[in-house]
Amino acid sequence: MSVTADFSKLVVKAYQDKTLAELVDSPVNALTGVSAGDAKLLKEAFNITTVGDLGRSPYFRTAQALVALSAAK
Repeated sequence: MSVTADFSKLVVKAYQDKTLAELVDSPVNALTGVSAGDAKLLKEAFNITTVGDLGRSPYFRTAQALVALSAAK
């Protein structure tokens, strides 16, 4: 199954032509708003180096779930 989406506002220009699989394996600073300094801090604090690592992080997933649950009240 082929999936297409416009990621131009979500990722920096250098990564806009990447496939979804390539984006998941890209460094976190491929995401718009995440600087090289932010990426370094994520690596040091949580050993997060890729977009996939960030998305699978139990800390960030827990925070997302808590926010979603609080909005559903």
